[in-house]
Amino acid sequence: MSLISIALTGTQATQIALATIGQNVANSMTDGYTRQGTLLVALGTTRVGVSAGDGVEVSSLQRFSDGYKNLQLWQAASELGRRESAQPYLTQLERVMGDEAGGIGGGIDELFAAFNAASVEPTSTPLRQQVLSAADALSQRFVSLQQTLANQRSAIEQQRQALTSQVTTLAGGIATLNKQIAAAQASGSNASALLDERDRKIDALSSLVAVQVVPQSDGSSSLSLRNGMPLVVGGRAAEVAMDHGTPPAVTLSFANQDYTVANDVLGGQIAGLGEYVGKVLVPLSDTVAALASQIASAVNTTLATGFDLSGNPGQPLFQFDAATGRIAVNGALTADQLAFSSDATKPGNSDVLQTLIGLPNQNVSLSMLGSVQLRDACSQLLGDLGSRSAQNKAALKTAETVRDQAEQNWKSTSGVNRDEEAASLLQYQQMYQANLKVIAVAGELFDATLQMF
Repeated sequence: MSLISIALTGTQATQIALATIGQNVANSMTDGYTRQGTLLVALGTTRVGVSAGDGVEVSSLQRFSDGYKNLQLWQAASELGRRESAQPYLTQLERVMGDEAGGIGGGIDELFAAFNAASVEPTSTPLRQQVLSAADALSQRFVSLQQTLANQRSAIEQQRQALTSQVTTLAGGIATLNKQIAAAQASGSNASALLDERDRKIDALSSLVAVQVVPQSDGSSSLSLRNGMPLVVGGRAAEVAMDHGTPPAVTLSFANQDYTVANDVLGGQIAGLGEYVGKVLVPLSDTVAALASQIASAVNTTLATGFDLSGNPGQPLFQFDAATGRIAVNGALTADQLAFSSDATKPGNSDVLQTLIGLPNQNVSLSMLGSVQLRDACSQLLGDLGSRSAQNKAALKTAETVRDQAEQNWKSTSGVNRDEEAASLLQYQQMYQANLKVIAVAGELFDATLQMF
């Protein structure tokens, strides 16, 4: 009779093992699914006085997870998110500033080309009108670029607001899962599905901010930022938001404590956007405004030394608004009032025009470039922007490679290998059939024994 009971434990254990294999195969394409296995132990091996041959049982379901590889995966996600978030904005600025038809570099060239053309016949009204048209076109190009910069800044602030809301939502979800996992493990239930869901949320969170994960003895995980600011502790989660002050800042609230989080602590997409604003967008906006101011000042100062066709002192061609950093053409100025002559009695004199034509050779002082010639300012700005974009693209490519490698390392331990599952399936099928055969033989032996009496 013991043969039947022993074989019965074998069939029961193999049924659980086969069901586990089926679960693995069914979820082989499920993102973030961690494969499971059955751990078999001999019955009675820990009981004193019990003879060998009590059968087999499944002591537990084993979850194939490597904490170190999980950490590598999450760190790679953070760096990838940091590099990915800024690249679309860098690419857009490269296209806008490199556009010959609408870039400020082309507008500056056209203005001074109009000055040069007017020097052939300084009293020509059409040539003078062309100067006004070129000046207006340049001011519009400045406005267009500055509007693009302002739009990017507004879009980034809205994006960071949305991302901080996602951080709060994910942290809350992880805290809820911590409670469920702790309860499941305390009751002896299988928490593998809950653990997988928590790992997926941590992976999504790590793309937004860099996190540190510390497993706890009850099965929960504590999450914090790089400097130790808590995001999740047990079943409690922090709230992360944007403070739309000047400058905007990320805030974190936990246990009635409020923190302002520095950008270098955040990591992930939120940090990448913050770095782009602080290191590219704001300096470039200031530099473009400074360039507009210095062009307006140089042209206006030069015209102030001359006289128009009626012998009147020169008036400014440009108006600069220090509050917005934008320039516009003096709407009250007519073509005849352009002060191209250095002598009030000689309207055809072009001395002032010659000075204007030479302005591109003068130096301007810009925060991103230092002191450069006006003619080279735009090309150097574009070159600096292109260099930053190229560096970010190279870092992005590296981050993508590291993330791919981290995913492959994770799959080597936690991913489902169909060939391996197929081999296990055959093994447990044979085990199941062998146990059925033992039951059949035991029945035959029992029947033969009964026939002896």
